[in-house]
Amino acid sequence: MKKFAQRFAAILVVLSWAHLSAAQTADEVIEKSLTAFGGRAALEKIKTRVSIGDIMLSTQAGEIPGTIEVTNALPNKTRALIKADLSAFGAGQLQVDQRFDGTNGYVLDSMQGDRPITGNQLDNMRNSSFPHPFLNYKATGMKATFVGKEKVGDRDTFVLMFEPPAGSAVKTYIDAETYLPIKTVSKVNVPPVGEFEQTTETSDYRDVDGVKVPFKIKNTSSVQGLTMTFIKITHNAPVDEKLFSKP
Repeated sequence: MKKFAQRFAAILVVLSWAHLSAAQTADEVIEKSLTAFGGRAALEKIKTRVSIGDIMLSTQAGEIPGTIEVTNALPNKTRALIKADLSAFGAGQLQVDQRFDGTNGYVLDSMQGDRPITGNQLDNMRNSSFPHPFLNYKATGMKATFVGKEKVGDRDTFVLMFEPPAGSAVKTYIDAETYLPIKTVSKVNVPPVGEFEQTTETSDYRDVDGVKVPFKIKNTSSVQGLTMTFIKITHNAPVDEKLFSKP
Protein backbone atom coordinates (compact mmCIF):
# COMPACT_ATOMS: atom_id res chain seq x y z
CA MET A 1 0.00 0.00 0.00
CA LYS A 2 2.83 2.39 0.91
CA LYS A 3 4.61 1.77 -2.41
CA PHE A 4 1.34 2.28 -4.29
CA ALA A 5 0.79 5.58 -2.49
CA GLN A 6 4.31 6.73 -3.38
CA ARG A 7 3.85 5.80 -7.02
CA PHE A 8 0.47 7.51 -7.13
CA ALA A 9 2.00 10.66 -5.64
CA ALA A 10 4.76 10.55 -8.24
CA ILE A 11 2.19 10.20 -11.01
CA LEU A 12 0.34 13.23 -9.65
CA VAL A 13 3.55 15.26 -9.69
CA VAL A 14 4.22 14.27 -13.30
CA LEU A 15 0.66 15.08 -14.31
CA SER A 16 0.82 18.38 -12.48
CA TRP A 17 4.08 19.27 -14.22
CA ALA A 18 2.70 18.22 -17.60
CA HIS A 19 -0.32 20.46 -17.06
CA LEU A 20 1.91 23.35 -16.07
CA SER A 21 4.07 22.95 -19.17
CA ALA A 22 1.09 22.64 -21.47
CA ALA A 23 -0.57 25.68 -19.96
CA GLN A 24 2.34 27.95 -20.83
CA THR A 25 3.07 29.52 -24.18
CA ALA A 26 5.84 31.94 -25.11
CA ASP A 27 3.32 34.76 -25.56
CA GLU A 28 1.76 34.14 -22.12
CA VAL A 29 5.12 34.19 -20.35
CA ILE A 30 6.23 37.28 -22.27
CA GLU A 31 3.05 39.21 -21.42
CA LYS A 32 3.33 38.26 -17.73
CA SER A 33 6.96 39.36 -17.80
CA LEU A 34 6.05 42.71 -19.34
CA THR A 35 3.46 43.17 -16.57
CA ALA A 36 6.13 42.36 -13.97
CA PHE A 37 8.37 45.03 -15.49
CA GLY A 38 5.60 47.58 -14.93
CA GLY A 39 3.34 47.02 -17.90
CA ARG A 40 3.36 48.06 -21.54
CA ALA A 41 2.02 51.55 -20.84
CA ALA A 42 4.76 52.35 -18.31
CA LEU A 43 7.49 50.92 -20.54
CA GLU A 44 6.29 52.88 -23.55
CA LYS A 45 6.73 56.14 -21.62
CA ILE A 46 10.47 55.53 -21.45
CA LYS A 47 12.23 57.35 -24.28
CA THR A 48 15.82 57.44 -22.99
CA ARG A 49 17.83 55.88 -20.18
CA VAL A 50 21.21 56.81 -18.71
CA SER A 51 22.81 54.21 -16.42
CA ILE A 52 25.95 55.06 -14.44
CA GLY A 53 27.90 52.61 -12.33
CA ASP A 54 31.00 50.56 -11.62
CA ILE A 55 32.44 47.54 -13.40
CA MET A 56 34.74 44.70 -12.49
CA LEU A 57 36.58 42.98 -15.33
CA SER A 58 37.68 39.42 -14.57
CA THR A 59 40.68 38.46 -16.71
CA GLN A 60 43.54 35.98 -16.60
CA ALA A 61 45.71 38.83 -15.32
CA GLY A 62 43.38 39.51 -12.39
CA GLU A 63 40.44 41.69 -11.39
CA ILE A 64 40.27 45.14 -12.97
CA PRO A 65 37.88 47.80 -11.56
CA GLY A 66 36.47 50.61 -13.64
CA THR A 67 33.43 52.72 -14.46
CA ILE A 68 30.63 52.43 -17.00
CA GLU A 69 28.03 54.76 -18.46
CA VAL A 70 25.33 53.32 -20.74
CA THR A 71 23.00 55.57 -22.74
CA ASN A 72 19.92 54.19 -24.51
CA ALA A 73 17.35 55.88 -26.72
CA LEU A 74 14.40 54.86 -28.87
CA PRO A 75 14.05 52.81 -30.92
CA ASN A 76 17.32 50.91 -30.56
CA LYS A 77 20.26 53.22 -29.95
CA THR A 78 23.01 52.42 -27.47
CA ARG A 79 26.26 53.90 -26.29
CA ALA A 80 28.44 52.22 -23.66
CA LEU A 81 31.50 54.00 -22.28
CA ILE A 82 33.91 51.93 -20.17
CA LYS A 83 36.96 53.31 -18.40
CA ALA A 84 39.54 51.36 -16.40
CA ASP A 85 43.04 51.92 -15.04
CA LEU A 86 45.45 49.22 -16.23
CA SER A 87 48.57 50.84 -14.78
CA ALA A 88 49.05 47.93 -12.40
CA PHE A 89 49.38 45.69 -15.47
CA GLY A 90 51.70 48.08 -17.30
CA ALA A 91 49.09 49.07 -19.86
CA GLY A 92 47.94 52.55 -18.77
CA GLN A 93 44.37 53.79 -19.16
CA LEU A 94 41.69 51.78 -20.95
CA GLN A 95 38.73 53.49 -22.59
CA VAL A 96 36.20 51.63 -24.73
CA ASP A 97 33.44 53.69 -26.34
CA GLN A 98 30.94 51.41 -28.14
CA ARG A 99 28.26 53.11 -30.23
CA PHE A 100 25.22 51.88 -32.13
CA ASP A 101 22.81 54.21 -33.95
CA GLY A 102 20.15 51.57 -34.65
CA THR A 103 21.76 50.48 -37.91
CA ASN A 104 25.53 50.78 -37.70
CA GLY A 105 27.98 50.26 -34.88
CA TYR A 106 31.46 51.54 -34.08
CA VAL A 107 34.01 51.08 -31.30
CA LEU A 108 36.62 53.59 -30.15
CA ASP A 109 39.15 51.46 -28.25
CA SER A 110 42.26 52.97 -26.67
CA MET A 111 43.98 49.58 -26.49
CA GLN A 112 43.01 47.71 -29.67
CA GLY A 113 42.22 50.60 -31.99
CA ASP A 114 39.01 52.02 -33.43
CA ARG A 115 36.90 49.76 -35.65
CA PRO A 116 33.41 49.25 -37.09
CA ILE A 117 31.12 46.63 -35.57
CA THR A 118 30.29 43.97 -38.15
CA GLY A 119 28.97 40.45 -38.65
CA ASN A 120 27.28 38.54 -35.85
CA GLN A 121 27.94 41.26 -33.26
CA LEU A 122 26.18 43.85 -35.42
CA ASP A 123 23.24 41.49 -36.13
CA ASN A 124 22.78 40.96 -32.38
CA MET A 125 22.71 44.71 -31.71
CA ARG A 126 20.13 45.16 -34.45
CA ASN A 127 17.97 42.44 -32.88
CA SER A 128 17.64 44.32 -29.62
CA SER A 129 15.23 47.17 -28.89
CA PHE A 130 14.64 49.78 -26.22
CA PRO A 131 13.23 50.02 -23.61
CA HIS A 132 12.64 46.25 -23.73
CA PRO A 133 12.94 43.68 -26.54
CA PHE A 134 9.78 41.87 -25.40
CA LEU A 135 7.65 44.84 -26.46
CA ASN A 136 7.98 44.35 -30.22
CA TYR A 137 10.04 41.22 -30.84
CA LYS A 138 7.55 39.97 -33.44
CA ALA A 139 8.01 43.11 -35.53
CA THR A 140 11.71 42.30 -35.86
CA GLY A 141 10.93 38.85 -37.22
CA MET A 142 11.97 37.14 -34.00
CA LYS A 143 10.48 33.72 -33.25
CA ALA A 144 9.81 32.92 -29.57
CA THR A 145 9.36 29.34 -28.36
CA PHE A 146 8.47 28.04 -24.90
CA VAL A 147 11.13 25.41 -24.12
CA GLY A 148 10.09 24.26 -20.65
CA LYS A 149 10.97 24.78 -17.03
CA GLU A 150 14.46 24.61 -15.50
CA LYS A 151 16.21 25.45 -12.25
CA VAL A 152 18.61 28.38 -12.08
CA GLY A 153 20.24 28.05 -8.69
CA ASP A 154 17.32 27.62 -6.30
CA ARG A 155 14.85 29.38 -8.61
CA ASP A 156 12.31 27.76 -10.93
CA THR A 157 12.34 29.41 -14.33
CA PHE A 158 10.36 29.35 -17.54
CA VAL A 159 12.72 28.98 -20.49
CA LEU A 160 12.12 30.78 -23.78
CA MET A 161 14.18 30.52 -26.96
CA PHE A 162 14.32 33.63 -29.15
CA GLU A 163 15.44 32.99 -32.73
CA PRO A 164 16.02 36.01 -35.01
CA PRO A 165 16.25 35.94 -38.82
CA ALA A 166 19.94 36.82 -38.47
CA GLY A 167 22.26 36.78 -35.49
CA SER A 168 22.39 34.61 -32.39
CA ALA A 169 19.54 32.69 -30.83
CA VAL A 170 19.03 33.68 -27.19
CA LYS A 171 17.88 31.30 -24.45
CA THR A 172 16.11 33.33 -21.77
CA TYR A 173 15.33 32.14 -18.25
CA ILE A 174 12.38 33.93 -16.58
CA ASP A 175 11.77 33.53 -12.85
CA ALA A 176 8.58 31.49 -12.44
CA GLU A 177 7.55 33.52 -9.39
CA THR A 178 8.49 37.12 -10.25
CA TYR A 179 8.35 36.73 -14.08
CA LEU A 180 11.52 38.82 -14.35
CA PRO A 181 14.38 37.50 -16.53
CA ILE A 182 17.35 36.30 -14.48
CA LYS A 183 19.61 34.75 -17.12
CA THR A 184 20.25 34.59 -20.87
CA VAL A 185 22.61 32.33 -22.78
CA SER A 186 23.73 32.79 -26.39
CA LYS A 187 26.62 32.02 -28.72
CA VAL A 188 28.27 35.13 -30.12
CA ASN A 189 31.05 35.70 -32.62
CA VAL A 190 33.31 38.66 -31.96
CA PRO A 191 36.44 39.26 -34.09
CA PRO A 192 39.26 38.47 -33.52
CA VAL A 193 38.25 36.14 -30.66
CA GLY A 194 35.80 34.03 -32.65
CA GLU A 195 32.68 32.24 -31.41
CA PHE A 196 32.04 31.68 -27.72
CA GLU A 197 29.08 31.20 -25.40
CA GLN A 198 28.08 34.16 -23.25
CA THR A 199 25.90 34.04 -20.16
CA THR A 200 24.24 37.17 -18.77
CA GLU A 201 22.70 37.23 -15.30
CA THR A 202 20.45 40.11 -14.20
CA SER A 203 19.54 40.84 -10.58
CA ASP A 204 18.83 43.57 -8.01
CA TYR A 205 15.74 44.79 -9.86
CA ARG A 206 14.55 48.18 -8.63
CA ASP A 207 11.65 50.45 -9.53
CA VAL A 208 12.64 53.50 -11.58
CA ASP A 209 9.70 55.65 -12.72
CA GLY A 210 7.30 52.72 -12.47
CA VAL A 211 9.52 50.33 -14.42
CA LYS A 212 11.70 47.53 -13.04
CA VAL A 213 15.37 47.83 -13.99
CA PRO A 214 18.23 45.46 -13.06
CA PHE A 215 20.95 47.30 -11.14
CA LYS A 216 23.39 44.38 -11.45
CA ILE A 217 24.35 42.63 -14.69
CA LYS A 218 27.00 39.90 -14.86
CA ASN A 219 28.43 38.68 -18.16
CA THR A 220 30.58 35.55 -18.19
CA SER A 221 32.28 33.61 -20.97
CA SER A 222 35.43 31.67 -21.71
CA VAL A 223 37.01 34.97 -22.77
CA GLN A 224 36.42 37.11 -19.68
CA GLY A 225 33.90 38.17 -17.06
CA LEU A 226 32.31 41.57 -16.62
CA THR A 227 30.11 42.62 -13.71
CA MET A 228 28.21 45.93 -13.92
CA THR A 229 26.78 47.45 -10.75
CA PHE A 230 24.76 50.56 -11.46
CA ILE A 231 24.56 53.39 -8.97
CA LYS A 232 22.19 55.74 -10.77
CA ILE A 233 19.64 55.18 -13.55
CA THR A 234 17.74 58.10 -15.07
CA HIS A 235 14.87 58.01 -17.57
CA ASN A 236 13.82 60.53 -20.21
CA ALA A 237 16.76 62.90 -19.80
CA PRO A 238 17.80 64.81 -22.96
CA VAL A 239 20.39 62.84 -24.93
CA ASP A 240 22.74 64.09 -27.65
CA GLU A 241 22.10 61.98 -30.76
CA LYS A 242 25.78 62.31 -31.72
CA LEU A 243 26.65 59.93 -28.88
CA PHE A 244 25.35 56.98 -30.92
CA SER A 245 27.22 57.68 -34.16
CA LYS A 246 30.81 57.35 -35.30
CA PRO A 247 32.54 60.64 -34.42
